[in-house]
Amino acid sequence: MTSLNIGSLVEINNDFTVKNRLFKSAMSEQLGDKYHNPTTGLFQVYKTWAEGGIGLSVTGNVMIDRTALGEPKNVVLDEQSDLSLFEQWAKAGKVNNSKIWMQLNHPGKQIPSFLSKEPVAPSAISLGKGLDKAFNKPRALTEPEIIAIIDKFATSAKFAKDAGFDGVQIHGAHGYLVSQFLSARHNKREDKWGGSLENRMRFVVELYDAMRSKVGSEFPIGIKLNSADYMKGGFTPEESMQVIKKLGDIGIDLIEISGGTYESPSMVGHKIKDSTKAREAYFLDYAEQARSIVSTKLVVTGGFRSTKAMNNALASGATDMVGLARPLAIYPHLPNQAMQDELFTAFVPTPTTGLRGVDKMAMLSITWFETQIARIAKGKSPKSDLSAWVTVIGIMKDMGRQAFKPRRA
Repeated sequence: MTSLNIGSLVEINNDFTVKNRLFKSAMSEQLGDKYHNPTTGLFQVYKTWAEGGIGLSVTGNVMIDRTALGEPKNVVLDEQSDLSLFEQWAKAGKVNNSKIWMQLNHPGKQIPSFLSKEPVAPSAISLGKGLDKAFNKPRALTEPEIIAIIDKFATSAKFAKDAGFDGVQIHGAHGYLVSQFLSARHNKREDKWGGSLENRMRFVVELYDAMRSKVGSEFPIGIKLNSADYMKGGFTPEESMQVIKKLGDIGIDLIEISGGTYESPSMVGHKIKDSTKAREAYFLDYAEQARSIVSTKLVVTGGFRSTKAMNNALASGATDMVGLARPLAIYPHLPNQAMQDELFTAFVPTPTTGLRGVDKMAMLSITWFETQIARIAKGKSPKSDLSAWVTVIGIMKDMGRQAFKPRRA
């Protein structure tokens, strides 16, 4: 056991230190403009979190290809982007000696049908559980297309560095493209990009190498990785450990551990054991195993609510930072509160309209928290007692007939 606590400094690499151990994990903000540039609302949100004491913020997923959006209001960073707006975003996220990293993503086949008629993926396999009606069957990527996507990730990473972001994170979890390549359930390729785990992890390894060649050796690169997909025939914990070992060996700076996909959403507590919920850290057992094989800095995200549980997780030595997402949408100053009060506990409600079908169609477990982030973007305080119907009505006004079409798998 160590004496670490959430207020302790953490050195990510020899050139990058974070003032405390609290890590704002990525959440979809849905605050991009019609050109998919960041808005002033995003500046306000990240400034608020920085003022609230967060050590390191990771942005919501920024897409590397504007022809492959995961959601309607995604931000995109490419050659067409207005870099000056990204510079303002980075500056806002760095007040109060906070750090900000950009999460970079490609959705693969996890694109709503109203956004893409023919998405791309490692293999031409539809999403399961009846999701084929809301998400079109993908076309298998050609090898030149795979190489082009890798280059887009690297280019976006260089743009993020140029704009003043402190680092980048590869989104390798939750069923998006990197996750699809890693999963034997979704990747049925018979070339060097599929088959064995070594081949299935080739995409993320070459993606990391391409990024590193563009941003240099000192600029931090992290990854958000599933501990498992929790899907039959999918990415297993044993495979995940091998990927973590490989990424650690080639020099990745930080690994955020999550789990599940939007088909089986363990990252928001779906089918998590009661004993795990009581510990508050959904993936801490897995992190303890990962710690035995890598020296890379680790972040565990999912379930944390109290100062006591956060400090216990750090003291165990299994994780180097505590990842927080939904609690920060309700308590934007949670880091300061938690560091000042050893008895602090965040109450995070489960929003509901009382109608299960409406809750599911509106994806309230995600969209209600986006509504809270939108309040912060307007300079308002979050409301933990906000009616779920406010979110439902807001979605209907904002998206019209697409309101109840699934945005995620």
